[in-house]
Amino acid sequence: MERTRLSVNINKIATLRNARGGNIPDVLQAAINCERFGTEGITVHPRPDERHIKYSDVRAIKPAIEVEFNIEGYPNEKFIELVLEVKPAQVTLVPDPPDAITSNAGWDTVKNEGFLKDMIARFHEDGIRTSIFIETDEKMIRNAAKTGTDRIELYTEAYATGYHNNREKAIAPFREAAKVAGEVGLGLNAGHDLNLQNLNFFARNIPGLLEVSIGHALISDALYLGLGNAIQLYNRELRV
Repeated sequence: MERTRLSVNINKIATLRNARGGNIPDVLQAAINCERFGTEGITVHPRPDERHIKYSDVRAIKPAIEVEFNIEGYPNEKFIELVLEVKPAQVTLVPDPPDAITSNAGWDTVKNEGFLKDMIARFHEDGIRTSIFIETDEKMIRNAAKTGTDRIELYTEAYATGYHNNREKAIAPFREAAKVAGEVGLGLNAGHDLNLQNLNFFARNIPGLLEVSIGHALISDALYLGLGNAIQLYNRELRV
């Protein structure tokens, strides 16, 4: 069984930099250090207003790292042009509006089937693996396979919210979603509010989990533990 990979989302580092202007902390150096400390992927989510990751960051990071580069975002024309220029290993399509604070819903793959098909085909022409952000609804997962996407990324906020009250109940719909994804031939990623408390249980109970993308919690932990220690601890939680 393939081990689950950790991809570190470095948006929060860019948020801190942008609060003062200038280049402290250095987002590019952070990406390089994440790789040096043992992550197997770097994730960024540039938004149209560039309030954290800037388009120039995306262009600078790609040639500076060897681990997988994952660019998340809503596929408007500016985003599509950036992805096709940079050619990351993976693009994750997220259905959030420009003013959203963070991603807070998955795709309706029935309503948006044609749109997603067209977007995914464009990325596949350039050899870019695709993933779409999605919730645990069986119908949406089964229909996701019709879009041609390679993977889905399960939106895990509901799991994280319910974990401390009843982790078995919280994990159940995600375990079922993973089963459905396997049945229709979709690779499986996950992300949103995963942390050092809930990650190991999630990874142990989700068959076929290829990648987790973690930003807010990991970068917050890095303030106390150091970036290298935080990455090592998250990697340890994925050893199931």
